[in-house]
Amino acid sequence: MPTQTRIEVAKDPADLAHRAARWIADLAGRSQDRFAVSLSGGSTPRRLYQLLAEPPFREAMPWNRIHWFWGDERFVPPDHPDSNYRMVREALLSRAPVPAANIHPVETDGDPAMAARAYEQTLKTYYGAETLDPARPLFDVELLGLGPDGHTASLFPGTKVLDERRRWVAEIVGAKPEARITLTYPVLESSRHTAFLVAGGDKREPLARVLAHDRELPAARVQPLGELVWLVDEEAYPDR
Repeated sequence: MPTQTRIEVAKDPADLAHRAARWIADLAGRSQDRFAVSLSGGSTPRRLYQLLAEPPFREAMPWNRIHWFWGDERFVPPDHPDSNYRMVREALLSRAPVPAANIHPVETDGDPAMAARAYEQTLKTYYGAETLDPARPLFDVELLGLGPDGHTASLFPGTKVLDERRRWVAEIVGAKPEARITLTYPVLESSRHTAFLVAGGDKREPLARVLAHDRELPAARVQPLGELVWLVDEEAYPDR
């Protein structure tokens, strides 16, 4: 099915977080099956995660059916200040009735290549198959961010992983001071509903390029199977 794209402009980051929380709670509440969410790191979604653990969203979420995954992770211990898992745990998972079995973090033991292989197996076990079926997306909701350089997840400009189509998860070494683990395009695109959360004036220029389909920027190459929503604040929106 083709990607359906819409742009929703929020007044500020707080408004953006509330809109995203309503969107997720509505989708999760209408689902009758298990519900897989792929989470984004960074500062923009933190308030969203906090809101989901607070009324009224806390009561609206079918916590027992929701499974939580990560789109990327820094290769640091889970209690490290830079850990995406730690941020989500503190903002959401430790504050809501989330079953431990429904939390699927990237394990950062061993080396990055081992961690990538292990997380790929985690995803395949949940999905129940070795290959992705376009008729059956892996994720119900996927949250992505946009970096000032146009990266999303840990797909950085000029890295070999941008051409990866076989692996589900890859290690990124050398692009940043710390190694990263990231989902690849085929997995990022296997989602019924995808939202980019973009806030701040430093995102205006890369967002304009992405919306103009500038494929030099990794975020512009993401083409989800289902709905694609750009939730952006006024400072980031190029036409404001």
